[in-house]
Amino acid sequence: MTVTTLNIETRSAEWEQRVELAACYRLLAHYKMTDLIYTHSTVRVPGEPGHFLINPYGYRWEEITASSLVKIDVDGNKVGDSPHRVNPAGFTIHSAVHMARHDAACVIHTHTRAGMAVSVTKDGLMPLSQIALQFYGRLGTHDYEGIALDLDERQRIITDLGSFCGVILRNHGLLTVGRTVAEAFSLMFYLNTACEVQVATLSMGTPLVIPPKEVCERVGAQYDQMAFDDGDLKLEWAAHLRLLDTLDPSYRS
Repeated sequence: MTVTTLNIETRSAEWEQRVELAACYRLLAHYKMTDLIYTHSTVRVPGEPGHFLINPYGYRWEEITASSLVKIDVDGNKVGDSPHRVNPAGFTIHSAVHMARHDAACVIHTHTRAGMAVSVTKDGLMPLSQIALQFYGRLGTHDYEGIALDLDERQRIITDLGSFCGVILRNHGLLTVGRTVAEAFSLMFYLNTACEVQVATLSMGTPLVIPPKEVCERVGAQYDQMAFDDGDLKLEWAAHLRLLDTLDPSYRS
């Protein structure tokens, strides 16, 4: 394989990730998981260690396209000639994860109403529903330290995330990681849904039924089998892309 061929393949792989991440932003907007121009989703750039893509600061997520995403390094420096700014708080949180979790190609952070509500509670996400059980024993918790501008916080975020698929950021919101954009988005979609179910359940003020621990632990393994062994995650992501292509395919540009 020649160097020219390798460069073409690398650029092609980057463009595919750009399209995937732009789709992620559009989906988060469609499912109302945005916070105006704030919070972020990032993905590693294939073949470029230490580089990842992030949203252009100031864009509504409905506006984001593959070409508008900004490439930066783990020090927050832009790579290339993008005219757009990058949110420094987004850099702090996401660079922490990308530096430590090399299996985490994609990182998503949200400030949804339900996610923030659950993040305030002492018990965090409770095993109240089948959807919540997907995350049983699989979420870390990170205490609130203020707006994430202090680079010293990165190590504490990494420690609290550990090898989990996500972390509840106390008094702040939710964060999920995935080996692909599809995985990270699916985790965030269902984590936020589990939080919505919990808020609705607790608002009823009635006694709760909590499944036994062995059942809770079993459900997580069942989700993994369906998502990966049975291929449900690929089917789910393909369905999401068909939705976007019907509503507005401009995310691909």
